[in-house]
Amino acid sequence: MSDLPQYEYVKLADRIEADIRSGKLPHGAALPGERAMTEIYGVSIGTVRRAVRALRERGLVATLAAKGTFVVAPQPPE
Repeated sequence: MSDLPQYEYVKLADRIEADIRSGKLPHGAALPGERAMTEIYGVSIGTVRRAVRALRERGLVATLAAKGTFVVAPQPPE
């Protein structure tokens, strides 16, 4: 891990990505709701939203309106 400063949402996205890649959050698992994630990770709701957006951009999760955010099959790292 780098010693360079990082935004909190990047740190959170990296942490969740590690859980996905390790199998701790398996394919099809639902992420906790936004408010629950603020409690679990001790971050603001804005940080949670940006982290989830980053995970979507990485192709690791998909969000279904009124249903939640779910882990999709991760692609192998390049």
